[in-house]
Amino acid sequence: MIKKGDIIDLDIKDFAFGGKGIGKIKLDDKDYIIFVQHAISGQFVKVKITKKKPKYAEGIIQEVLKRSNLERISKYQTISGAPYINLPIDEQKKMKLAVTKNIFEKIGKLNNVDEYFDEWIPSPSSFHYRNKMEYSFSSIGYDFNNEEVVDDTFSLGFKRKGTWWIVENLNNDSGLFDQELEINLFKIRDFLQQTGLPAWHPPKKVGFFRHLVVRKSYYDNKILMNLVTSSNNIGKFNIEQFANFLSQLFKERLAGLIHTINDDVADREKLDKGNSKLIFGEKTIFEKINNLDFEISMQSFFQTNPKCAEKLYQKVIDYLLEYKIDKDQIILDLFCGTGTIGQLISKHTTNNIIGVDIVESSVKNAIKNAKINQLSRLKFINSDVGKFLLTHPEYQNKIHSIVIDPPRAGISPKSLRKVIRLNAKVIIYVSCNPATQARDLVTLNEMGYELKKFSLVDQFPHTAHIESIMLFEKN
Repeated sequence: MIKKGDIIDLDIKDFAFGGKGIGKIKLDDKDYIIFVQHAISGQFVKVKITKKKPKYAEGIIQEVLKRSNLERISKYQTISGAPYINLPIDEQKKMKLAVTKNIFEKIGKLNNVDEYFDEWIPSPSSFHYRNKMEYSFSSIGYDFNNEEVVDDTFSLGFKRKGTWWIVENLNNDSGLFDQELEINLFKIRDFLQQTGLPAWHPPKKVGFFRHLVVRKSYYDNKILMNLVTSSNNIGKFNIEQFANFLSQLFKERLAGLIHTINDDVADREKLDKGNSKLIFGEKTIFEKINNLDFEISMQSFFQTNPKCAEKLYQKVIDYLLEYKIDKDQIILDLFCGTGTIGQLISKHTTNNIIGVDIVESSVKNAIKNAKINQLSRLKFINSDVGKFLLTHPEYQNKIHSIVIDPPRAGISPKSLRKVIRLNAKVIIYVSCNPATQARDLVTLNEMGYELKKFSLVDQFPHTAHIESIMLFEKN
């Protein structure tokens, strides 16, 4: 018998959706399944049980006792955000394909899943592909040399796997973000530590330095930085001196520095809730996707992997262009963010396009970007998707196609039904969470929308995440 908190040794035999490895033990002469977060098939691991259920348990890795034969040692610093960086990209592809198709079969009730599979779209770059990264400060760190947790320290990096209070110093390139920034992060840490102001203490919810959020433009190789602090002893911090330090460190690459004061005790950057002030340079950066320009603020949603996003958006356009759309019909872009999809579509059609998003700054960016790109047939509205549909009944029977790209939690069942009632001919559903998409696949099918095909986009190499594009047509 096992219970929560037990530590056991376990062979990992297979993968499951959500980045979980599968191991089995004998319990009452029967196979008992244990799901282990980020374990790799072929590993022999020491596991701490975190959840115990009658038919299965869940656990986290305490130590890898034996590596999988599939693994290759990476030259990058290991971080919790890249659990599969030691797994060759071809093996990652096999894993993601298998578990995603399995989800569509089991949750989406999709028989003969391979008949619907259109294309696997790889990321153009497997490393250094991200355009945004959030680093955390903590006064509780992890000493790799002595393999112990250290209190009353000054750490800047990523949360240690399985914790929200321990931060591992990033002293080298993680392989995911900007190489120059990350190999110099220790200099930023040392500079801020020398101010004498403390890093945030997550359990006690006190301290000064909280987060460092960085956006990168691949178009002009600029970086935009946002330092998030509390207001505690704010008078002792010379933010202008920090701006000068960054300017000397990154020179012309530094697009701007923003300072956000956030006294909310929640362990998130909360850029939209705090008091933000531009200290140096510009508060936005520019990115170019498929020859269109996009201005991006710190708060705006924008695809994390812009080079791969180009391929994703092109697949959306390809699906859309399979249909002839009457000139008086509308294309609706829901959860539009900075308006990327709608603007790219507008280059290929003369139809009017309406974008909707709940984040005000994103909509403002979308409107501005449309003007920059001289696109006139677009309208962007700041609204919750569900409420927008209620307040604009005039679009009933005028919408030919709907593109939906909801957040990871997916579109709510209520809002999905409202989308369906708009009676569009075509729905193109982009999802960063195939599990919620599979759930919605059932609803769409029950309410008259037939899945024609789907493609998978590897937007996030070295993670368990995968992007999925589904094309639905109304029966």
